[in-house]
Amino acid sequence: MSSFQTLPGFREFYPEDLARRNHIFRRWRQAAHAFGFAEYDAPVLEPLDLYKAKSGDEIEGQLFNFTDKGGREVALRPEMTPTVCRLVGAKASALKRPIKWFSIAEFYRYERAQKGRQRSFFQLNADIFGESGPEAEIELIALLIQCLAGFGLTKDDFYVRLSDRDLWFFYLEALGFGDAPARELLGAIDKFEKMGDDTFKTYGEKHGELEPGKKAAILGFMKIRSLDALEREIAGLPQEQLKARVADWRKVLEGVSAMGLGEYVSVDLSVVRGLAYYTGFVFEAFDRQGDLRALAGGGRYDTLVEKLGGPALPAVGFAIGDVTTGLLLEQRGVMPAFVNAPDIYCVIGGAPERLAAFADIHVLRAAGRRVEYPMKELAFGKQFKAAAESGAKLALIYGGDELAKGIVKIRDLTERSEREVPRDQVVSAVRDFFSGQ
Repeated sequence: MSSFQTLPGFREFYPEDLARRNHIFRRWRQAAHAFGFAEYDAPVLEPLDLYKAKSGDEIEGQLFNFTDKGGREVALRPEMTPTVCRLVGAKASALKRPIKWFSIAEFYRYERAQKGRQRSFFQLNADIFGESGPEAEIELIALLIQCLAGFGLTKDDFYVRLSDRDLWFFYLEALGFGDAPARELLGAIDKFEKMGDDTFKTYGEKHGELEPGKKAAILGFMKIRSLDALEREIAGLPQEQLKARVADWRKVLEGVSAMGLGEYVSVDLSVVRGLAYYTGFVFEAFDRQGDLRALAGGGRYDTLVEKLGGPALPAVGFAIGDVTTGLLLEQRGVMPAFVNAPDIYCVIGGAPERLAAFADIHVLRAAGRRVEYPMKELAFGKQFKAAAESGAKLALIYGGDELAKGIVKIRDLTERSEREVPRDQVVSAVRDFFSGQ
């Protein structure tokens, strides 16, 4: 056994593991293409300042960062949002609106590895730039649902929790909180599900203890789970912005419902997302059983492109990770069993037959068929056994007698039937067989 071990939080992908990962990527890519998103890619190594500009100096503790040989402070990307904002901002004037982009890429965070979280992980990132209205949220929530439903998961397996940072700011303003205390409260609300009442201690240390009435109002607002309940809560408040914002909520929920996806979405104002750059609707996907970490998360970030040096450009996006998605598929029994099998196995006699077989093998492979044959000369019995064990549907038999007669035997390994075809008709016979599958 080698003394070299994989680093903590990183994963190897043996062929069967890579097949599962590729299955996830394939379904994600199909969903994104169906929604009209264009795929892009970007460098895995970025200037450290790109992440500091978005999140501040505290982000360094979560990064794999170092000084490169040119003396530059760099980091392996921990997320895609700053990068895509930089890319879109650089060419915004030449891009047709709305800009709908997606990527499937690997990311790195120096965090403690645990169930559902690794230090190296893959995500699909999908973003819409240039659309300020809730139509962008409708499109992205629908795409997020399809990114999971495409595996055969249903509303009984996962759901999307929808909230709104703008609504929270308007509500907290109506309760008398200024901008800085409101932001501190949103940070506390984000951690409430894990920490409970202790989450308000930091706020109390900075701004004084919450008045009992205001704390009760905040806790009550967090428990809202329907649009009707939201409208009742804000009915007596003076903030006109609150009422206008509810109209956007109605538009999002009606749009998602019109797509037949209403049962996947839950109003949940306890979700605020911890990242300060979010500016409006935020949403997260969770499994119904609650066994896993968040499957996906995203929201609106209308100021980030400009903050990173680009033009003012509204934006909404989400990311969904491969680790928790894979765990959910395994739990629900919808991860397929992948068989590493050829389409065709060639059983070959001696050297002359091998050269004859090679011509057909190359043509079949060029046509997209997976063809295998024994690298070394073996007895026919061993070759037939290998063909049966390979999982191939067809065996092509090139023996001395067959070569002398100008034919090849085609054996259906499933039906256990066999027939002879002329050498020059092998490729068409194979094509006809698989077209009927």
